[in-house]
Amino acid sequence: MSVPPAGALTTRIAALIAAQGPISIAQYMTLALHDAQGGYYATRDPLGADFTTAPEISQMFGELLGLWCVQLWHDQGRPKHCRLVELGPGRGTLMADALRAMRVAPSFKPQLVLVESSPVLRAIQQRHLAEFDIIWKNHFDEQLADAPLFLLANEFFDALPIRQYVKTQKGWHERMVVANEGALSFALAPGTMPTAILPANRVGAPEGGVYETSAAAGALAREIGHVIAAQGGAALLLDYGYGDAAGFGETLQAVGANNFADILAQPGAHDLSAHVDFAALAEAGRQGGAAVFGPRPQGAFLSSMGLAERAGQLAKAHPASAGELIAGARRLIDPVQMGTLFQALAFVPPGVTPPGF
Repeated sequence: MSVPPAGALTTRIAALIAAQGPISIAQYMTLALHDAQGGYYATRDPLGADFTTAPEISQMFGELLGLWCVQLWHDQGRPKHCRLVELGPGRGTLMADALRAMRVAPSFKPQLVLVESSPVLRAIQQRHLAEFDIIWKNHFDEQLADAPLFLLANEFFDALPIRQYVKTQKGWHERMVVANEGALSFALAPGTMPTAILPANRVGAPEGGVYETSAAAGALAREIGHVIAAQGGAALLLDYGYGDAAGFGETLQAVGANNFADILAQPGAHDLSAHVDFAALAEAGRQGGAAVFGPRPQGAFLSSMGLAERAGQLAKAHPASAGELIAGARRLIDPVQMGTLFQALAFVPPGVTPPGF
């Protein structure tokens, strides 16, 4: 696996800005994360080295999500032809654990689709899930809209591109990325955005307040809600973000080697993410026609799904690993670790109630 030299993507982004003018943060994130030659996800396996996700912490996370899907499949009449889709499946760890748990229902045989654009991660997923027939797609699209959909997305929406707007005395200005002698920096666009396009809870922001919004996240959540409302199924979205109304602070961050980094210093060298606005995702799901449950804190969701009981079973069966198993479960649900920062949101067809909510 070859990682491009530091600074190569900076040079190309600076050249792009010189040719077309300042770019939005959304465009910068897309380039920094997904550029074919230098993008963060396109060129490396970041898990473990730069950050750790819930499936890598404990097998119980994926197992409970698999059982969640099976229960909702059963509650909707056990359709024969359906799809199991994961957005941003990482190394395939979550899906491997979910599929193992799904063996409790041998007749649940969905078509397996992984939405993954990174060739590096696809290769790892293929090795990890070698016994399964997998369809890979770069994006969630209309080809996934003709059958009941059971969808899982863990720490996916936080990496979708956002735009930032800053409140000044003159109004809201978009924060842009500019280049000066090859170095990247932030600057506010001179024009103001119409306040009519702001959500109602943003109009009274203080001066210096920041509004973050993701058109990509909203459009995707709307489409997922539409498919589930029309075809049946369920979606479970887990991520870190705002359980209630979003505030006026900026949350865009860069992380490398499990530490925070400068967002603009080395594009492509660090993960970029922002807090998920779950209220906005929930509204988009409703606009798509789905019934929406949550957001609910991840700790409360996993606890109601039986995480403690499962941890006890595994600890009894594997006493040598009992301490590690219990510690992993605690990390997922402890309020001062991942229990409240991370939230769970569910989309289901109208009239269906999902477990855990």
